[in-house]
Parts: sequence; structure tokens; C-alpha cells
Amino acid sequence: MNEVILDVKGVSKSFYRKEALHNVSMSVYKGEVFGLLGPNGAGKTTLIRIINRIIRPDEGSVRLNGDLMTDEHVRQIGYLPEERGLYRNMTVYDHLLFLGRLKGLSKSDADQKIDYWLDYFKINDWRKKRIEELSKGMAQKIQFVATVLHEPKLLILDEPFSGFDPVNVELIKATLMDLKSQGRTIILSTHNMKSVEEICDRAVLIHNARKIAEGRVSELQEERKSGVYAVKFRGNMIAFVNALWAGFEIVDKQELGDDRYLIRVKMRNDSTFDDLLGVLLGQVKIEAAWEELPGMQDVFIELVQPKTESNEA
Repeated sequence: MNEVILDVKGVSKSFYRKEALHNVSMSVYKGEVFGLLGPNGAGKTTLIRIINRIIRPDEGSVRLNGDLMTDEHVRQIGYLPEERGLYRNMTVYDHLLFLGRLKGLSKSDADQKIDYWLDYFKINDWRKKRIEELSKGMAQKIQFVATVLHEPKLLILDEPFSGFDPVNVELIKATLMDLKSQGRTIILSTHNMKSVEEICDRAVLIHNARKIAEGRVSELQEERKSGVYAVKFRGNMIAFVNALWAGFEIVDKQELGDDRYLIRVKMRNDSTFDDLLGVLLGQVKIEAAWEELPGMQDVFIELVQPKTESNEA
């Protein structure tokens, strides 16, 4: 049985009579990467601030490892807010030391961990630079280091990839997977759906202050598949088309050159993948065949779009 590290039950919050969260519940399991998804204004940041005890809910509860959250529990959390905030006049080292001490590290422990992370990111030569001298991407790395410095059990990262070039996005993803392998739990709030597919185990989607979906990423995709299969083959296109019968419909086709094609086929009636392969074998040389699942971008749009109000971004 999966161990729940964070349990949110029936959380509601309003600001000046505008509902930001309505009866939201979710469970985050120990050692997983959990996606917190939703359009702008859905309530994600409000929920993150409630978990971090920056604001209090009007109703509901938040438990960490089975205990009602207190201010003391916040030390076990590493929080990277979307609105970055570093003291521009401090040096990189002084800033990291300051934040490490705030999270309860001794100076010697903080020094050791600062050395580790500056070496990890190969940025030791930034140690004496002032924050104001850093580029946006460089400052992002320092803020990330500050978030993980005290080895929190739970990481909450709000848009951690913004401001990074593609190379550094991949570096941060690899770092998160490494932290996961060490048993850390990560909540990832992001609009980068490709990253959700790549590294998130489960996800929750919040829209208009309400939870509208929660589950394994693969299940969210599986539930919304449309019965489309892709076949890459070498051979004669006419032979491929003639091999199909009323149980299949060609959705689109792509010529790859050298008598190679990529065809997307939709099943009709009770036709199965085995049926598709059965009619094609011996007619063309199949190089690959697979079921197409919707990307998380498509899942996101399908869940949100029907409910999107005209004034929402």
C-alpha cells in the first residue's frame, strides 16, 4: 500500500467573496512526482500557499505524514515559488547560507551542502558574485539550490522550468528524478505538459477552484484515448489499403520515402489491435505499430476547454 505523505481534505478558500478553492481534496504518496495542473487562476498557487501555511484555509485540513500541519512542519518542505525572490545585494554564498540557516541547518552543514550543490551544477565560480550580477537563468539555479539545500522530505516547485533554456530544463528534470530516487516527494506545478508526461507519476487537475481529475498520468491518458493506432511499414500503399476491411478507417498517412509510410488508423466496431496486425501481416513489412494515447496537453485541453469561461486566459 502506498504511504501518503501529504493529505489535503476538503480545502476551501475565498478572497473578498471570490472562491479560490472549493472543497479540494488530494493525496500525495511518498517518493512520487505529483503534477499540480490547471489554467491560470484555477487555484493552484492558493493551494500551494495553504500547504506551506502562508495562508490559512477557510475550511478543510492539511496533514503531513498523518499529522495536522504546523509551522514546525514547514521546515520539512522545500518551496520554490513562481515569483522568484532573492536579495539582490547579497552574494550567492551569503544568500544560500542565510536561507539554509533559516531552515535549521548549522553553519558547517550549510557550508557542506552549499559546496555540494555548487559543484553539482558546476557553478562554484559564482560563489562570490552578487545576485544582481546573475542572469535570470543563473538566479533560477541559485533559487533551486536554496529550495533543496536543507534536504526537505517534500519539494513543492511552482513553474520550476520557467526562465531556463532547453539544456537546463533537462538538467533540472534529471535532478528531480535523482531526488525522487533518494525517496524525496515532489509536487510539480507547471504548464509544461511534456515534462508532466516525462516525470510525473500522478497528477491532479484544478479548474475554476475545483478538482476535476486526479490519477496516474497514464490513466488520465488512457481514459481519453480515441482508438487510433499508428503503423510504420515498408511496402506498397495500395496493398496496405486493400488489406484493410470495414473494421478500420485511415485517419491520415505520411510518406517517409523509400516505400516507407506512417499511417494512423482508427478502429471501427469491435476491431482490435490483433485484428489490425492480422490483416496486414504478409501484405506489408511492419516496422513498428503502437496505440496512440493523447498527450497531457490534449488531456488538459479536453478537461478544461468545455468549462472555460470567455474571460479566462
